Amino acid sequence: MKTSESITRIAEALSLAQGAMTGAKKAADNPFFKSKYSDLAEVIRAISEPFAANGLSFIQSASFIDGKISVITRIMHKSGEWLESDPCELPPVKNDPQGYGSAISYAKRYSLQSFAGVPSIDDDGNDAKKHTAKPKEVPFAEVPSIDDDGNDATAKKIKSCKSLDELASVWKSLTADQHKTYAPVKDAMKQELAA
Repeated sequence: MKTSESITRIAEALSLAQGAMTGAKKAADNPFFKSKYSDLAEVIRAISEPFAANGLSFIQSASFIDGKISVITRIMHKSGEWLESDPCELPPVKNDPQGYGSAISYAKRYSLQSFAGVPSIDDDGNDAKKHTAKPKEVPFAEVPSIDDDGNDATAKKIKSCKSLDELASVWKSLTADQHKTYAPVKDAMKQELAA
């Protein structure tokens, strides 16, 4: 893979685009294997809106080298940053225009689909749901405990301390993750109790 000198902006844009992408539907028939696959048009359909919304575009070049079709895909960002794939090389099945065209289409599809990170999905309605990144699971210790009145029980416990010693004791009973979450509450109580 080749890249522009900096890829900061394109990396962020591609991440956002991939989070918004649906998969490419397996809508085309492969009669030889009696199966369905995502054709080039479906791959382009899956990326076009997320790419455009995030300032991304792509180009592909095809050449014929040593009896093989060679396709290179370049993803570009409006900032001028870019990522370029290694060549996807395939021998044409037939030595005629249809054979070359088929090999070019096949190489473009595989190069773009793999380089943009587009999954193939069965055409069963799954594409109606936007592919979104799974929310980060928060460790149990970081989740504020809520009492019966809907209040944050840990914050309430810290705020109910009557002395700096009691505050220190409550603070020691909390986890390191809770320390990060409740440090502002502790600091406010510490100032209040010290006054």
